[in-house]
Amino acid sequence: TKERMNKITAFIPARGGSKGIPSKNIKEFAGKPLIVHSIEYALESNLIEEVVVSTDDAKITRIANSAGARVIGRPEELATDTATTESAIHHYLNKFSKKPDIVVLLQATSPLRPKGSLDKALKHFNKGRYDSLLSISPTHRFFWRVKNDDTAYAEYDYLNRPLRQDMKLEDMRYLENGSLYIFSRKHFEKMGNRLGGKIGYVAWPEEYSIEIDTPLDFECVEKIYKSQNS
Repeated sequence: TKERMNKITAFIPARGGSKGIPSKNIKEFAGKPLIVHSIEYALESNLIEEVVVSTDDAKITRIANSAGARVIGRPEELATDTATTESAIHHYLNKFSKKPDIVVLLQATSPLRPKGSLDKALKHFNKGRYDSLLSISPTHRFFWRVKNDDTAYAEYDYLNRPLRQDMKLEDMRYLENGSLYIFSRKHFEKMGNRLGGKIGYVAWPEEYSIEIDTPLDFECVEKIYKSQNS
């Protein structure tokens, strides 16, 4: 039986068009269409009531349906290259009278997620009474910025370059890995954004940080996925 917290829905935006990789969302990734990994991740949760896929594409509709998701047809003007994910969330939330209390946004292009991490993240979200939450991954890279006068400056103390294992929490940098966002409907209706208010986080290891934008990303992420699941 599903535990009752609030009505929690997983939302997966998936346009048909993609510049970097044709039909990216349904390209076969480790034996399944890419989007199916995100649908199954949501369905494995004990807390998610429904998985909703927003798309403008007939093929994606068919694949998402057969994987167990409910599909919302996304209007053409919200499926262009310039349309934001926020506009798709907005369209979904305004479509039905029965609305979720909490939305879990999963991006199909970040299919690497730790097993069981969704329920952990949802419990953490509720316990911390956050308005929004995101998944982040640590990076042990050193960041620099460049100025208009062709000089560079470091965002860390290079005279005391810290060893990787000695980096303190406040010196660490984290990447938004694009994989998981959780927010309350109340927050989204007020802010119109997936993030904001009191923001919580879940930190996943560094290998979870690559988003799929290019064919090379696709190959790299698939290799990591296969090595984790072999």
